[in-house]
Amino acid sequence: MTAKELHFTRTNGPIDAAIEDLISLAGGIRHTDLVREMILAALKAGQERQETADLKLMNTSLKEMRFTSKVFEPYKDVKKVSVFGSARTQADEPIYEMARLFGERLAKQGCMVITGAGPGIMHAVNEGAGPEHSFGVNIRLPFEQKANPVMEGSPRVINYKYFFSRKVAFLKESDAVALFPGGFGTLDEAMETLTLVQTGKHNPLPIVLIDEPGGSYWTEWRKFVERELLRPGYINPVDLSLFERATTVDDAVEKIIRFYRRYHSIRSIKDRLVIRLNTPIPAAQEAALKEDFGDILCPPHEFFFSDHALAEEENEPEIFHLPRLILTFNRKEFGRLHQLIDRLNAL
Repeated sequence: MTAKELHFTRTNGPIDAAIEDLISLAGGIRHTDLVREMILAALKAGQERQETADLKLMNTSLKEMRFTSKVFEPYKDVKKVSVFGSARTQADEPIYEMARLFGERLAKQGCMVITGAGPGIMHAVNEGAGPEHSFGVNIRLPFEQKANPVMEGSPRVINYKYFFSRKVAFLKESDAVALFPGGFGTLDEAMETLTLVQTGKHNPLPIVLIDEPGGSYWTEWRKFVERELLRPGYINPVDLSLFERATTVDDAVEKIIRFYRRYHSIRSIKDRLVIRLNTPIPAAQEAALKEDFGDILCPPHEFFFSDHALAEEENEPEIFHLPRLILTFNRKEFGRLHQLIDRLNAL
């Protein structure tokens, strides 16, 4: 049979009708327009690919992301911290005990942790938080990598074939990222997170680099960043505001909790950035804030506080009541945006 040319517009005649019938027959389908486009994308891919490798990649990726959303959905209102660090750290090392206490303190604060479910730092954090406050996003490797004893058998363990799907899960679901000393994987996650936040592809969040007292891992890393990235102009000085270093568990946890003291969440709506706040800003501080952060505005240079949600936020009724800072952000100075959030939290 000759392949029919398919379009995402509703110009496919009986194929569109068949897809609509399929959606209706399945029942319970939400966001039907998006599901329709996913079905069409699968059909188009089937027409275009001669080999099976690409189709296998697409198929597995979709299945992995679907299952990820299913596992995390019941906990969408719980703060979650992704934690990275060496799988080779031994239980008798001081940094292991710090990681265990870190997980324990986060759980006591009502947070959950996300780790790679492996040994070392991952095991320590899961041990401290406990399986009921932990997620494990495990990767299938050529050499065996099974979930650590804390997470083995947990319904919150997801096993991924592809690193990129796992990366999406780590950062999509995180309200904070904490990094202990580690190898290539840890540094990869550090740079990936910083890149996404620096470019605005991930909403602002606390990134905490944790050393043991007297440890030099992250201080030496920062020296490298300043010497080899900042000095030649590959990054801006304000980009150093995107992360903080901590040498005690209490300080690391405090940096995460403090980030959400007043700041709640953020959303882009047309040409405006809406920063939702847990508590209002003292009126006396509003003019100074606009003056100090006027450099991140673009025309028409709006920067004002409101007690009301915008009409476009109607799909989030649970936070309609929160006060807001609304501004026309230039979408370039994300380090400065992070500094603005820090200022809001400090007032």
